[in-house]
Amino acid sequence: MKSEFALAFNEVVEDRQLSRDVILDALESAMVSAYRRAVNASNAQLVEAKVDLDSGDVRIFAEKEVVEDVQNEQTEVLLSEAKKVEPEAELGDMVVVDTTPEDFGRVAAQTARQVIQQRIREAEREIQYEYFAKQVGEIVSGVVQAISGRGATIGLDKKAEGTMLRKDMIPRERLRVHDRIRCLIYDVKESGRGPMIYLSRAHRKFLRRLLENEVPEIYHGVVEIRSIAREPGQRAKVAVSATQQGIDPVGACVGVRGVRIQAIVRELSDEKIDVIEWSSDAAAFIAKAISPARVVGVYLSETEEDGRTATVVVPEDQLSLAIGRDGQNARLAAKLTGWRIDIKSQVEAAGESLKKLQEDQQYQEMAAREAEAMEKIAIMLEKKAEGRPLPPEDYDFMAKFIDRVEKRVEKKRREEDIEEQRRYEEALATVPELTFEIDILNVDLKEHILFILQEAGIDTLGDLVLQMRLDSDKILALNGIGPKSFEEIAELTDALRVSPEEKIVVEAEEVVQPEEEPADQAVIEEVVEELPAEEVKEPLEAVVEEEPAEEVIEEAVKPVKKQPVEKEEDEEEEDFDKLFSYDASKYGYYEPAPAQFEEGEEEDRAKPEKKKKRKKPRPPREDMDDWEDW
Repeated sequence: MKSEFALAFNEVVEDRQLSRDVILDALESAMVSAYRRAVNASNAQLVEAKVDLDSGDVRIFAEKEVVEDVQNEQTEVLLSEAKKVEPEAELGDMVVVDTTPEDFGRVAAQTARQVIQQRIREAEREIQYEYFAKQVGEIVSGVVQAISGRGATIGLDKKAEGTMLRKDMIPRERLRVHDRIRCLIYDVKESGRGPMIYLSRAHRKFLRRLLENEVPEIYHGVVEIRSIAREPGQRAKVAVSATQQGIDPVGACVGVRGVRIQAIVRELSDEKIDVIEWSSDAAAFIAKAISPARVVGVYLSETEEDGRTATVVVPEDQLSLAIGRDGQNARLAAKLTGWRIDIKSQVEAAGESLKKLQEDQQYQEMAAREAEAMEKIAIMLEKKAEGRPLPPEDYDFMAKFIDRVEKRVEKKRREEDIEEQRRYEEALATVPELTFEIDILNVDLKEHILFILQEAGIDTLGDLVLQMRLDSDKILALNGIGPKSFEEIAELTDALRVSPEEKIVVEAEEVVQPEEEPADQAVIEEVVEELPAEEVKEPLEAVVEEEPAEEVIEEAVKPVKKQPVEKEEDEEEEDFDKLFSYDASKYGYYEPAPAQFEEGEEEDRAKPEKKKKRKKPRPPREDMDDWEDW
């Protein structure tokens, strides 16, 4: 038969929903605290407690010093007593012996109650925090315990309490005490009074989790939720797509006769939900996001000033429906698609298109072609201004006219983007690659100039050179960059330039030295024939006369450049012999010197097996002695 202690211990375990080890540790810690208080023991002394769960007996073990004559019973023990516990004990050793006071159970029961309760509460809070921290982003069910102006308190599992602030509650939703509700855990924080669990019913992830629970296709990954835009309690838009062919993602979410979506609508207090199909075509996706309004056309524009903007043209009778109450429909569509949406009626869009053709000089050619259509559009706009109705044929003509003008605008923007990309690539081709590996703070310029450039987003020397090539006025416009500073920057960046001749020589070297098949001689001849005569005649001289980019880079970062490790004379002679181990007369040009490596670093250069002679070989240069310096 179990003792009363064992029965009480098991009852506490079941009531607190804690493990037996946690309760036992708390009980032993309480016994140790009770012993220290009873005998006024030092915290530095090792004290342990052992509890027998069957009988309820408590034994205390303390560390004591072995001595011949005991002066303090709390810290010292006789050698004879110590040998009973540790046979090999000697004088001066520290031995853990049984020091349980008489009638310790009654004393411990009085002094250890608060300690036991405190340890159990701490264990409960720790378990609660670990349990709910793993459920962040998941839906939990709870009971409303209290409602205040700040929010509501929700009772959860593990005897925990969650807080739902007013901003996390669905507007106009009335909660009553003892109501069971579902909500989303979006944050868990530790505090002195236990874990702070924050709940929400207005978060858009709450709608995502409800869809996953109600729609098996979403849970299993057959249907994927692409984006969600939500205004709690009023309206929400959900974009979905199918990961397998033959699946209707919208139908799967709506369900037969809307059973699935209606269950979610009831959970969200009759919040309207629009489920649309996601599309990789931005124009088609935006047109669907404006639903239930009917769209005539969608025209996209992406600039640095305005960002991504979509102009949506709708019929006049659909304008209010497309915008929605207080702009709600357009606002949700913008959140769902990630585009800034500008909604216009057909008449307004036609007037703007007509104005572009009449006033913008860039569209003179198109205006000449569309002269007849412009006259008809002007007549239609006059009729609308007078309040006279237009037949459907006029609206169709107007829609086609708008489409032609806007498509021309889009085409011109694409051409401008291509031209900008071409300018960028040309400028990038003149910037040495090594400059992008040099930090801007290591450049040989004044310190305040370097900090100004870094604050402007220029992190490397290559970024500075590229920006000077593209638009130097932006550097001059920086606050703190004057004419003198700008001249220093311009002088530095102008010296860092990769010439076209260098690029031609490098490309020719790559073609002449194939790794496997030396069958590229015809390609080399075609490249040489396409070059201008002056460039083919003396490619090497042009490269030699110009200062190499590597030397200029070294000058630019001179204050922080490390000196190369000096090699032994034997190694230099050996490398020099290897460099000129080929017959230069076979190729008509010379390869640049290989990169210098520090000691202990291997040089990994692949050498071709065979090389073909060129048709017109050039004799080797006489100034071969200066090759290494070059």
